[in-house]
Amino acid sequence: MSAEASQAESSQGLAADGGRPLGIALLTYKGNPFCGGQGVYVRHLSRELARLGHRVEVIGSQPYPVLDALDGPAAQRLSLTELPSLDLYRQPDPFRTPKRDEYRDWVDALEVATMWTGGFPEPLTFSLRARRHLRARRGEFDVVHDNQTLGYGLLGDVGAPLVTTIHHPITVDRQLELDAAQTRQRQWSVRRWYAFTRMQKRVARRLPSVLTVSGTSRQEIVDHLGVRPDRIHVVHIGADTDLFAPDPSVAKVPGRIVTTSSADVPLKGLVFLVEALAKVRAEHPAAHLVVVGKRPAEGPVAQAIERYGLEGAVDFVKGISDAELVDLVRSAEAACVPSLYEGFSLPAAEAMATGTPLVATTGGAIPEVAGRDGETCLAVPPGEPGALAAALTRLLGDPELRTRLGAAGRARVLAHFTWARAAEGTVARYREAIAAPATPARPAPPTTGRPAAAAPTTGDHSEHTESRATC
Repeated sequence: MSAEASQAESSQGLAADGGRPLGIALLTYKGNPFCGGQGVYVRHLSRELARLGHRVEVIGSQPYPVLDALDGPAAQRLSLTELPSLDLYRQPDPFRTPKRDEYRDWVDALEVATMWTGGFPEPLTFSLRARRHLRARRGEFDVVHDNQTLGYGLLGDVGAPLVTTIHHPITVDRQLELDAAQTRQRQWSVRRWYAFTRMQKRVARRLPSVLTVSGTSRQEIVDHLGVRPDRIHVVHIGADTDLFAPDPSVAKVPGRIVTTSSADVPLKGLVFLVEALAKVRAEHPAAHLVVVGKRPAEGPVAQAIERYGLEGAVDFVKGISDAELVDLVRSAEAACVPSLYEGFSLPAAEAMATGTPLVATTGGAIPEVAGRDGETCLAVPPGEPGALAAALTRLLGDPELRTRLGAAGRARVLAHFTWARAAEGTVARYREAIAAPATPARPAPPTTGRPAAAAPTTGDHSEHTESRATC
């Protein structure tokens, strides 16, 4: 349904689905829409929920969410409430120690103490602040939607029925980072940082209603977190198909390959793509890679670029606007998702939406998005640079294949993966949660105000690493 039709229906006192408009509190402990998945999800979902006729209040911490400006009545239905943390990972002074006058209460002390001991505090401390905030505003919301905070503070009574999105279990990220750790000290650091997975399991098992973005993630939430299958519902997310759309006026740059990646996150597989690029350039000397992400100063990716002499063939861009990002993807002869694992893969959906042909691995849920090899993409096994190189070489050398895959990819996204569809599916789950008998999740043992007793912390599908100043 178009935004105009949605607004027309809501002006008559009903939401687009014919039901009563809902008051929605949408929680996100980290909202940067240009780095990691949390902010992207909140930005696009909140916009479409408002267009459907619902009142959406995004409640978030630093970096604060950026919400889209809307026209007409929908503009009055979307708002942002800032719930500040101590912002311990901000640039240019990540892992900072706050000044004495910055401390406001025991939650702030808990946040600092957890950071000092190598943990990631934000999800736990945000959940505690959010519970306090929501309880003070009891009766203002019909439903609370948590975007994978999964903190102890959200167990029990938060003033309205709770629906939680889990994009994928972070235990997958933890294991991949442990596998990549080369020293005992590094392994200890990874285990401490990912200590939040214990809390994540405890919280997830007690949640009454869980949304996830793919069938693959659903099964892994069952296997890794122990959540009952009947509590988990798949609602696919998608691309902004108005923004990410073909534009013939944007010239293709010969040999350009584009990818979105956090360079220091092993599961993103960027090091394999860099190695593949070295092989591709043997047949296509003009082949070059543009990475949307921060250039690494050291680590496996930086070492691979130096080892293969690719300093002039790999560029990194960050902080670009939406329009610049879309034109960058449009200008590429190929987009690539080299990840070892993804719970969904928005970059795949967005590249396909522009009509840019895609090479993607079969890691995690990527095949659910990208489709079948040779029909809507070229699919390769994860972690195999030779297979990546072969697919990219084939694509760069075959204009007809690029045209066919690009058109088929766009059609697939339009049919299955749009934010309007995601919002409609999410509202259906809201209404189910509201109609269900009141059975609040059993609270965990209370967290005290003593920092020394800090509970483990939790994080999001790709956001915990961005907190280490990778963006």
